[in-house]
Formats: sequence, C-alpha cells, structure tokens
Amino acid sequence: MLSDVAFYGLSVLAVAAGLLVFVFDSMARATFSLLTSLLCVAGVLIVLGLAYLGIVIVLMMTIEMAIMAVYMIMYMMNPAGLMPMTMVHNVKGAALICGALFALLTAGIFLAPWPAIKGRLPKDATMDLGLSLMGPQMLTMMTLGMALFATIVSSVVLATHRGRYDRLGDRFDARTADDPVRGGVGR
Repeated sequence: MLSDVAFYGLSVLAVAAGLLVFVFDSMARATFSLLTSLLCVAGVLIVLGLAYLGIVIVLMMTIEMAIMAVYMIMYMMNPAGLMPMTMVHNVKGAALICGALFALLTAGIFLAPWPAIKGRLPKDATMDLGLSLMGPQMLTMMTLGMALFATIVSSVVLATHRGRYDRLGDRFDARTADDPVRGGVGR
C-alpha cells in the first residue's frame, strides 16, 4: 500500500514539475523544476525495485543541474538566470507535436506485444545490470568520469583569468569598472 502511494505520488509530482519547466520564466527556476522532476522519476525507479538505476539518475541529474547552474551564473548576461524570459517558442506547434507524441507513446504501451519472462529471475538483478552495462570496465569508467570532471573544472578555471566581479573589486567599492576592454558594461 505504501509503495503504491509513493509510486503514484512521485509520478504526479514528476509530471507536475516537468510541466512547471515550461511555466517558469526564469532559467534558474526552470532548472530546479527539471531537477525536481528527474529526482521524482528516480524515486519511482527506486520504488519499482530498480535502486541502482534510481541512484544513478539521482547522481547524474544532481551533478548535471549543479554544473548547469554554475555555468548560468558565470556566463549569462542575466545573473543566476532570474530575469524573465520565455522558455517556449512556437507554442502551438510544440503543443501539437507533444500531444501527438504522447498519444503515439501511450498507444505503444497498450498495443506493443510485451515479452513474457523466460527462465528464472536473477539472484542479484543490480549486479547483473551493472555487468551488462559496464562489463569488467567499471573501475575504468569511474576513473574516466573523474578525469572528465577534472578536465571541465580546470578548463573553466584556465579560461577565465578573472572572475566576473573583478571589474569593481572584491567588495564592489571601485568608483569605475576596471574593464580590460573599454566600452563594456562598466563603461
């Protein structure tokens, strides 16, 4: 009973948060709404007994959204993406395409011939799934992931020789901005 309530509650929350992505007019709010939706999907997977995939989704999406928020704060003209902006273009066309795709996928659920389970269920489904996805290369992939993350961080650090607020000093107390290129925002 509790797992049913959790399943339906998380499902409704995932859809609602996914819809809010297109309602919010702020990139930051849309990002956190998308994160909420994806975390609810991970919760649904955990409730269904797929803890490995659920935890992987939690880890991947949390890190991905955190990196996206950092990049928004660093590079967007609008700090933290809090200024109003539209998240949807061609509203009628997008709604038509989404409705048709939803109907097609829903029909596929009910019309597709689902395979029957053959043989016995595995003793440890998580271990079998991990071996199927990564084989014996799990340590290699974990090391590669950390190397890629370190590369992303170091390339951002090396690409920006100064922070975005260096123009006005650490305490924003400079009278004029110290822009290396004249004619910019600071003047």
